[in-house]
Amino acid sequence: MTHQVHIIGGGMAGSEAAWQLARRGIRVRLSEMRGSGDTTAAHNGDGLAELVCSNSFRSDDHEKNAVGLLHQEMRECGSLLMAAADRARVPAGSALAVDRDVFSAEVEAALRAQSTLEIVRERVDVLPSDGLTIVATGPLTAPALATSIGSATGADSLAFFDAIAPIVYRDSIDMDVAWMASRWDKGAEASLAMGGDGRDYINCPMTKEQYFAFHEELLAGEKTEFKEWEANTPYFDGCMPVEVMASRGVETLRFGPMKPVGLDNPHWATPEHPNGRWPYAVVQLRQDNKLGTLWNMVGFQTKLKHAEQVRVFRTIPGLENAEFARLGGLHRNTFLNSPTLLDRQLRLKSSPHIRFAGQITGCEGYVESGSVGMLAGLLAAAEIAGRDWTPPPPTTALGALLSHITGDAEAETYQPMNVNFGLFPPLHDVKKKARKEAYTERAKADMAAWVATLP
Repeated sequence: MTHQVHIIGGGMAGSEAAWQLARRGIRVRLSEMRGSGDTTAAHNGDGLAELVCSNSFRSDDHEKNAVGLLHQEMRECGSLLMAAADRARVPAGSALAVDRDVFSAEVEAALRAQSTLEIVRERVDVLPSDGLTIVATGPLTAPALATSIGSATGADSLAFFDAIAPIVYRDSIDMDVAWMASRWDKGAEASLAMGGDGRDYINCPMTKEQYFAFHEELLAGEKTEFKEWEANTPYFDGCMPVEVMASRGVETLRFGPMKPVGLDNPHWATPEHPNGRWPYAVVQLRQDNKLGTLWNMVGFQTKLKHAEQVRVFRTIPGLENAEFARLGGLHRNTFLNSPTLLDRQLRLKSSPHIRFAGQITGCEGYVESGSVGMLAGLLAAAEIAGRDWTPPPPTTALGALLSHITGDAEAETYQPMNVNFGLFPPLHDVKKKARKEAYTERAKADMAAWVATLP
């Protein structure tokens, strides 16, 4: 099959771009190096759209949360990723979390069913010299292709480290110590509606003495050593290793992933406090698969060596006998200085037949990566059809993210960014307490008008 668009990379962005093109009858070649004998330091298998870090797409609240609004906008555009996520969903309160194996299988099955799409397991080492191309190789782009991209951009790619959280087997958690609850019972209604019980997190409590001892162990634990060329690579704050957070102050974790507020420990109930009391600190675990057998340590991305992870994390109350399905890890991510290098249609200014999509553009997060892939697919489809492109309004989550990546961000300080209301045109005449609802109300109206223009 002679292709009209070549997509390099079968992750979140590449899979969504391929879907948007193929469902419009456009012939696509999707190249994915995993399955050809190559892999990355972070992937476990060769499935398309494999989730490497967390299994959470974060908040699904489209009324008050920017990422939840992005979920909704993608659904309105016929997103494959969101449809697959909805089918692979597992209880996580008001968040959208998925069984990662079911999710990947759903995405791959849908793509293989497209008659105009060819999936090829191959490594691409050089950017194509002609033909419409979407590069969606993500933050773990293979060295040869990264070199080719560097030559084409005329500048060094930026880089940062991304850390992965451990996954624990549910039956190895001591529930006589831990308990199940959502903070402030938030998301209970959504959880019940999808088959959960409204208590979607396992909570491991710590006293003050236990917390301070754990903090010391985190700081003292043996870490992964950096290679010389990695030594000055910064972390992305949204996925910072837990021990790096701990090094910023003894109380930092208690105001971050280990905050205890809104979590009454029923094991500590007394006649005076029949619902229990808040611990000094809490380690939370979130369900990672539909069977409920695997649980992800929330916010516990780490660069501790594997043996140290087992030793240190088994000092957490309730995890003394924890068995780990996956230990944490560390990998280097790369991304472009997109505001300088890409035009408003995600095209490389020096080679406009090439578009970039996903995390390599400097967006951060599964949903953001998929949404930029979706936009790249829609852009390529419009170009093939000879249609003028009208971008989503910057008042929408899609439009705000696209604008940020393609020129609105400060190029000199450009860093990976999740979607947030700070990227939206401001509303000055709305009270602060009502601002989030006002942003989403405006976005929904503008999004409905834009979606009506899609083919």
